[in-house]
Amino acid sequence: MQAATHCKSHTKKTRVFKAFPKKIKKNLRNRLVAHIFATKRFHKAADKNMRRDVFQAIADPTRRAIIALIAVQSLTPNALAERFDTSRQAISKHLRILTECQLVKQEQTGREIYYHFNAKKMKEVADFIEPFRQMWDTRFNQLDNVLSTIKSNKK
Repeated sequence: MQAATHCKSHTKKTRVFKAFPKKIKKNLRNRLVAHIFATKRFHKAADKNMRRDVFQAIADPTRRAIIALIAVQSLTPNALAERFDTSRQAISKHLRILTECQLVKQEQTGREIYYHFNAKKMKEVADFIEPFRQMWDTRFNQLDNVLSTIKSNKK
C-alpha cells in the first residue's frame, strides 16, 4: 500500500494512477507528449501561413510612426529603436508585423538589415479607402450646407 500523504484527494489520485499497468502509463504519457508537440507545431505552422490584416497593422500608433519614418528614409531596427521610448525587441516585433503585411520590405546590406517602405501595398489600402472617403466628404459637405442655412435663417 502507499505511504500516507497530507491530502486525501492526492492519495486517491495516486492510487488510481498506480492501478494502471506500467506499459499503459508509459503509453498515456507518450500520447500526451505527442499531443502537446503536435499542437504547438500546428499553431506555429498556422501562424506562418496566416497573413496579418493590414488594417490591424496600421491601427497601432507606433507602427504608423514607424511607417512614416521609413517612408522618408530606409532605416535599421536599431536606428528606429533610438527614436522611440520602447525596447529594440518591441520595435522588431512591430517591424515583423509590418513585413508580414508587406507594408515594409527588408533588404540585407552586409550585417545590417534595412527596412524600406512599400508604396504599392499602401496604395492598395488607399484605393480601398477612397470610396469611403468620398462618401464621407459628400456627407460632411451636405451637413455644412444644412448648418449654414440654419445659421442664416436664425439671423
